[in-house]
Amino acid sequence: MGLQCLCGTTLQTLKLAVIPSSSSSSSSSSRFVFGPLAKVYFPFHRRTASAQRPPFPLLLRAFSAPAVQATPTTTTTKTPDEKVLKPQWKAAIDFKWIRDNKDAVAANIRNRNSNANLELVLELYEKMSNLQKEVERLRGERNLVANKMKGKLEPSERQKLIEEGKNLKEGLLALEEDLLKLTDDLQQEAQCIPNMTHPDVPIGGEDCSTIRKTYGSPREFIFPVKDHLQLGKQLDLFDLDAASEVSGSKFYYLKNEAVMLEMGLINWTLSEVMRRGFIPLTTPEIVRSSVVEKCGFQPRGTNTQVYSIEGTDQCLIGTAEIPVGGIHMDSILSESLLPLKYVAFSHCFRTEAGAAGTATKGLYRVHQFSKVEMFILCRPDESDSYLEELIRIEEDLFSSLGLHYKTLDMASEDLGAPAYRKYDIEAWMPGLERFGEISSASNCRDYQSRRLGIRYRPSEPSSATPKKGKSSLAPPQFVHTLNATACAIPRMIVCLLENYQQEDGSIIIPEPLRPFVGGLELIAPKSR
Repeated sequence: MGLQCLCGTTLQTLKLAVIPSSSSSSSSSSRFVFGPLAKVYFPFHRRTASAQRPPFPLLLRAFSAPAVQATPTTTTTKTPDEKVLKPQWKAAIDFKWIRDNKDAVAANIRNRNSNANLELVLELYEKMSNLQKEVERLRGERNLVANKMKGKLEPSERQKLIEEGKNLKEGLLALEEDLLKLTDDLQQEAQCIPNMTHPDVPIGGEDCSTIRKTYGSPREFIFPVKDHLQLGKQLDLFDLDAASEVSGSKFYYLKNEAVMLEMGLINWTLSEVMRRGFIPLTTPEIVRSSVVEKCGFQPRGTNTQVYSIEGTDQCLIGTAEIPVGGIHMDSILSESLLPLKYVAFSHCFRTEAGAAGTATKGLYRVHQFSKVEMFILCRPDESDSYLEELIRIEEDLFSSLGLHYKTLDMASEDLGAPAYRKYDIEAWMPGLERFGEISSASNCRDYQSRRLGIRYRPSEPSSATPKKGKSSLAPPQFVHTLNATACAIPRMIVCLLENYQQEDGSIIIPEPLRPFVGGLELIAPKSR
């Protein structure tokens, strides 16, 4: 992509690592290297009152083994003739549930316009199960031979057992290599299967999405309306031409009051969301490719939105959802810590592959931008209610700024692989003469946590009588994860400039933002 960054004295090139793909142009129908199917039909019903805790709770990482073991992509040599390529990571996919609910899974794949190959997944699972049984049988025979050799034996009998043990070992090594390869193939195919879908989600493409709520009405102007590009140029608020020369298209410099407006929006949003009990974070903006995959994004491929760093296993983040999701990776949390609510500020980087047309002009669709993101980890029985909380927070924020917007219940083909249900908010942009997306909120249920390995241990002990020497603790369960955009800065600037423009070319600052921009009430034209 022609982007470069300096790391010490080493110049590393950011580019898309393209691999053969059968992806369509639709992000929801791509063959994602995605994680497991969320087990949505059998939610956990146990409810336990959360203990009172301080605003910034101590976050404990489990001392036990990781919930999902991530294995580096390396070639491990056991013998000169045996080389086994290990998978990079494994998701805790419930293959038995997929098999037992084949019809529902197949219908969901069709509804999402995904090209996941369910028949191949089931075929590979059957082969893996049979091969696993054969491996276990040979291991049993090998152990039996080993036990026989412990006693007193005639030399001929011992030699016979040695030969038998050798043959069993060689056969077992070959089968174990086949099993590892088959398990990896199964993982790669199964990770293409999208999350299941909420039964109330409209079926079809984006135009099938339904309006959940409409707030306000378009402002009536008594003068010719300007778009944010005209306003920004006249008020000297940003410079796209210089940014294009320095960095390329879809980059920008913010200047003068626009800089104050960006900082004010960030601080105002953080303060508003923190008042609702969210823990503030700033995040790393470079993460491992495996974390991107585990969160449900496609780091490589022809239509990827992710910038990969050449020669490394790292990527630039497209949203703070990715590094926030990774905080508790491979952990077992105490139920008393849930829900964990984070609000994170970060810069975001997106290739915007395939984007074209008037919607790409100006600040609406750019390669780098600032964003404040909300993220929740909770018990499975609470995720639906927390999705409603997230969308209420977003609506409250945008209502307080006086924006005219509509909230959409997004259709199945527009959900993307991780989302069980997703709401989008589109605000009216009078200069562009259309609604534009400014926010979304998604419930991913256990789709991400099954790949990230994030579980919690219920506080209630197991109801079953434990066996002697066994713990009475309840088994850990996967958490549910949710994410929502509190404020995408460039698009919010577009909304504010276009909706609050005055006939003389000035821009009124909405009252809630004024304390966060040094008391500024008006962006006035510069005197010549």
